[in-house]
Amino acid sequence: MHVVKDNPRQNMVMQQLRPNQISDAGILSALDAIDRSFFVDSAFAGLAFSEAELPIGEGQSMLSPLLEGRLLQALALQPQETVLEIGTGSGYFTALLSKLAYQVITLELNEDLLAAAQQRLAELDIDNVEFRCMDASRGVELSERIDAIVATAAFAIAPEACLHSLKVGGRMLVATGKAPAMQVQRITRINEWQWQTENLFETLMPMICHAEPKTEFVF
Repeated sequence: MHVVKDNPRQNMVMQQLRPNQISDAGILSALDAIDRSFFVDSAFAGLAFSEAELPIGEGQSMLSPLLEGRLLQALALQPQETVLEIGTGSGYFTALLSKLAYQVITLELNEDLLAAAQQRLAELDIDNVEFRCMDASRGVELSERIDAIVATAAFAIAPEACLHSLKVGGRMLVATGKAPAMQVQRITRINEWQWQTENLFETLMPMICHAEPKTEFVF
């Protein structure tokens, strides 16, 4: 009798991603190549492929597989492009980006998270990622313009410094607003002084550290 083994990664694709129009072959290939359970604590290994935001330490959590898939599809990276990631976290999303782009520059404020992510990617022989420890809560200015920027934490508004770091034709993907309804925006640089903003879908994700909205007092 032929027994079909349970494949959590395949189930994630078939049950969570494909029904939500995540169908890009390159993205699905990256999701298949990178084992999500490698990036979570062993206590959560059984939930690694579930539609859940799993804790990764330091008060941070991974985005859900569906949100990661939607972000990757909206970003539409090309093999020759360089992408800036704001918020390395566990390094899982970084690893996915590394399979889709020529080079990844990833920024993380927490030194421990950054070191752990760097170690994981080294063990996977991923060598096209540059790691930087820095606070990107107000955006980041780059010495050279870049093809794409993606934020894995939300901003109140898209940081202007990031928008000016895009090449003409480059785009930034960022969730803006505040809970309970944030909007994922794709902002494309049209020319030197113009950007086009598309509202793609609503979501909810943690605010980037040091940019949380201030409490409003009612008198």
